[in-house]
Amino acid sequence: MKKTHNKRTMRKDDSPKDELMLVQNSSKKLKNSSHKKKGKLEKKNKSNIQEFSDVEDAIQCRKVFLKDKLKSKSLYSGENFYILNTDFLHLDELHNEIDLIVTSPPYNLDIKYKSNDDKLMYSEYLEFTHAWLKKCFDLAKDDGRLCLNIPLDKNKNGMQSIYVDITSIAKEVGWQYFTSIVWNEGNISRRTAWGSWLSASAPFVIAPVEMIVVFYKKQWKKINKGISTIDRDEFINWTNGLWTFNGESKKRIGHPAPFPLELPNRCIKLFSYRGDVVMDPFLGSGTTAISALANDRVCIGVDIDTSYCDLAAVRLKKFGDELNDKKNQPEQLNFKIF
Repeated sequence: MKKTHNKRTMRKDDSPKDELMLVQNSSKKLKNSSHKKKGKLEKKNKSNIQEFSDVEDAIQCRKVFLKDKLKSKSLYSGENFYILNTDFLHLDELHNEIDLIVTSPPYNLDIKYKSNDDKLMYSEYLEFTHAWLKKCFDLAKDDGRLCLNIPLDKNKNGMQSIYVDITSIAKEVGWQYFTSIVWNEGNISRRTAWGSWLSASAPFVIAPVEMIVVFYKKQWKKINKGISTIDRDEFINWTNGLWTFNGESKKRIGHPAPFPLELPNRCIKLFSYRGDVVMDPFLGSGTTAISALANDRVCIGVDIDTSYCDLAAVRLKKFGDELNDKKNQPEQLNFKIF
């Protein structure tokens, strides 16, 4: 019977010494291979540590830059947020600085905002839309992204395809279209407009959904490396383009058109890194800012109405207090009124 060692067949003229040398050489190769693998692993770990350190340094540098740019111009500010009480169209300090814009603009449905006319001629509304989308484009980085929550259509004061029209304008000013997410808000029970009831004369067809349109400026893939904060289940569920969750209560928030925290939370975790700069040019009640802080991003919120800036600040302060209580730490938002 033949005995084999390391796939080499023993021959009659092989001596024990030869066999011993063969085993020793094989053991030496395995040991060298193990050392090489260990070396590569240590090198990879060092590279990852350096990469993490570089990302952290970049985050801190951007925070210092934003503080220098915005602190004196902010109505309210903290370590990771800035609330600017101004007309967004006049904001010129942040060209090519924003990683992600998450917003829901006025829908032109005659909602009773305090400082905004929400009942424009449709042509005027589209002109306004063109202006603020162009401003968003100018402020975004080359790999910056825009998540835009808008209606599918509207039937108040005449049927209009808002989703189609605003998407076309966004592309016209330079934004690249990526995808559309359907938000199933589930508000069909609140319907009051039916058109011609039980008649083919002139019935209304209303979809109980809104859209979240996702654009990017010049390239979709992020240019720099960063730290994602989304988990496996969230990623699998949220990359499905049908999102189902309830809307927000106007009465509970104290704003005529709030969106729920779930909406910016998904957009921020799915489309940005930790430490990225998130902007909402129509801050309203401050929901985007709360989500950004909760997910360790820097937020810049802009609103033309002082009372809405105040409301956003109160909600941020409450969130900060609750967060610090959980961490059993002193206040970290460094809240300041200018």
